[in-house]
Amino acid sequence: MSRYVRFSFRDPDLPPLSCEFGRKGRVLDLPLIAWLTLIWVLLWSTLTLANVITGVAVAVAVCLAFPLPRVDLGLRLHPWGIIHLAGYLLHDMYTSGVKVTRQIFVGLPHQAAVIGVPLRCRSDLMLTAVAVSVSNVPGGSVIEVRRATATVFLHVLDADVPEELEAARRKVWRLEELTVRAFGTRDEIARVAEPPPPPKPIAERPAP
Repeated sequence: MSRYVRFSFRDPDLPPLSCEFGRKGRVLDLPLIAWLTLIWVLLWSTLTLANVITGVAVAVAVCLAFPLPRVDLGLRLHPWGIIHLAGYLLHDMYTSGVKVTRQIFVGLPHQAAVIGVPLRCRSDLMLTAVAVSVSNVPGGSVIEVRRATATVFLHVLDADVPEELEAARRKVWRLEELTVRAFGTRDEIARVAEPPPPPKPIAERPAP
């Protein structure tokens, strides 16, 4: 049976929430099957087992007769990676919020700057996801993502402290690794397992 039917939770090469069956590798979008089945049941206005089974059969037949083009956005769902990422973000939001608050009320004024942090991931989806993850943490705001070089430009505080700049880069690389391990493909996960690329000195510039 496993030769002819494969599900996305067992095969990371398939689009999320999908299954592939047959020798020709027909891929069915399971959320679409569920939505069409719901429409079928609503049309009959009666929730019965027979209507549900008939709705599933009709939905599968429609998807096979009129297949949609196979589009892979490069998104994979890794439950343990998602939990790890969520826990890290919650902890980092708290600690960063406390740090920023301390700087506002009791800290000395420091020079802010914009630094460029090269990433290891290359897909547009992962670049966007990493930028969103970094922007959710207080004290660091992504102001630009350069797709051609896979570089995020980050506004940071305490730019006059070299240790803080290096810590900001390490935090971005850590968030990149966790984000890719939560939603990335096997190729992207292999990329983030490699050492991060060295930052370019010209990427840093004082904030206005």
